[in-house]
Amino acid sequence: MTDQLTEHSGSIYQHGPHSSRVYIMKAAAGAEAELIAHVHELAKEKGYGKIIAKIRAAAAPIFIKEGYHIEARIPGFFPPNGEEAVFAALYPDPDRIRTSAERVSHENMVMKLAKEKRSDHLLNPTLPPDYRLKSLLPEDLPRLASLYRRVFPSYPFPIHDIEYLQETMDSHVKYFGIFRGDALAAAASAETDAASRSAEMTDFATDPEQLGRGLALNLLLQMETVMEDEGILNLYTIARAASAAMNITFARAGYRFGGKLLNNTQISGSIESMNVWFKPGIYSERKFR
Repeated sequence: MTDQLTEHSGSIYQHGPHSSRVYIMKAAAGAEAELIAHVHELAKEKGYGKIIAKIRAAAAPIFIKEGYHIEARIPGFFPPNGEEAVFAALYPDPDRIRTSAERVSHENMVMKLAKEKRSDHLLNPTLPPDYRLKSLLPEDLPRLASLYRRVFPSYPFPIHDIEYLQETMDSHVKYFGIFRGDALAAAASAETDAASRSAEMTDFATDPEQLGRGLALNLLLQMETVMEDEGILNLYTIARAASAAMNITFARAGYRFGGKLLNNTQISGSIESMNVWFKPGIYSERKFR
């Protein structure tokens, strides 16, 4: 079961029992108070444990007044003046904030490793022999869905569904893959938003037999190049806090830590905390008309 994407008076949010949350992805300016009332009623009706909102910093006081607190920030996110984006969270279920000491210790270890690997130097990784990287086409989607089914038994969006992949490919998501022969060894996507000229670098998956070859980093750097060519100004990701490989990948590529979204997303059968990483100053408005 995946969560549902809903539009409400110009705002867009995702919700469902899968992650037991409401995720406000876009909040219409000037209508925040009405949106908050609407999603609070929805969360109460459905028994959701968390509400998380990605909003402009200017709107944060409205959410904070209603009991939200800031879990993560992305500086310079919204054009034309680089207004900060913040992730504001509310927990209707107090048990949602609980987590084990063992998990916190592991996530702290992951962050320590990632920060030790962080680099601002230009990277130029090379693919192993016989591997090729390309933007995926509609005819590649069956292989993509199959890879996602192998790597993620469950996921917040229906990435196992070829029709969903085709619909998003036709609208706002660019998919990338690395092949060895005819087999798809790894894949990822850039989910673009025209209004904020941003892209979420997401849906990274590597075939378990292909781990340890640096495929995710190769994908990420190629995706950055394509996004720059298309005039995208801001890059970020929401990575599993427990995944050393993904957090290290983004740190090595020069991304900075923006904060942790506590007990935020259901992936592969359990609700996990997620780390926000962003690419600082990679693009500026002066480069594009």
